[in-house]
Amino acid sequence: MGYQQSTINNQLIETHAHLDYPDFAPDFDDVLRRATEAGVTRIITIGTSVESSRRAVELAEKYPNVFAVIGVHPTYAHEAEENVVPPLRELARNPRVVAIGEIGLDYHHLPSVEVKKRKDVQVFNALQSETEEQIEATIEDGAYKAKQAELFEQLLDLAIELKFNVVIHQRDAWDDTLEIMRPYTDKLRGVFHCFGGTLEQANEVIALDHLVSFTGIVTFKNGAAVRDVAAQIPLWKFMVETDCPYLAPVPFRGKRCEPAYTRIVAETIAATRVISLEEVAEATTETAEQFFRFNRR
Repeated sequence: MGYQQSTINNQLIETHAHLDYPDFAPDFDDVLRRATEAGVTRIITIGTSVESSRRAVELAEKYPNVFAVIGVHPTYAHEAEENVVPPLRELARNPRVVAIGEIGLDYHHLPSVEVKKRKDVQVFNALQSETEEQIEATIEDGAYKAKQAELFEQLLDLAIELKFNVVIHQRDAWDDTLEIMRPYTDKLRGVFHCFGGTLEQANEVIALDHLVSFTGIVTFKNGAAVRDVAAQIPLWKFMVETDCPYLAPVPFRGKRCEPAYTRIVAETIAATRVISLEEVAEATTETAEQFFRFNRR
């Protein structure tokens, strides 16, 4: 990639990576080196299950520029062990852990949604007929949502107990996510990672003293709406991330994403706001330092 580190005075923080995923195993050290060359001096690797969180902590212990966030992703709520709080509480004792996450709600793959995708059901829908399978799936939806909500609240409570902020995953569940979070206002702060909502939604989050974070979506041809949000919200109310190995920015779209590309996200936002990369780097780094409190212990 050949970045010249001297061209950026204020370094960037990659606030959402999944370094424990097998995608990075073949060239892990090169991935970290490219990040450093791009001016990305700290990387936060995010747990998605208890085991993933353990791996995140192990990486953070081994590499001085890596920090860990521990939690259980909502799509793992049903397969998670009965009580994930004790093992996460134990992991949180490690000083390399800087937040709880990613946690939240995800309704993108509800049982009823999956049923509707199948061709035989689509035929029934065309005839305006409801199958027994659809009825059962709708009932399952309720249980699926309830399990996610229970886990979400447990981990928000854990974050308060441990005095951590939280990294929020929200997909197709905006209203329910905010409804669960509202009672926690003034008790903790959250960052809505991989933000892809409207300006109104971003302002709703900011009004509750939470933050948003932008990924490579801001570089996509169909990412104009997200770029518009990134251009309009206050400079000190967002962070930058990649969500790697997913969502590689242009010109790497469709390939494996990596932390170095945080710089491309920041450059795109700077261009959209018509300000310098240094201004975006300075603001997002300070915001991340205040939110994650790297040196709190």
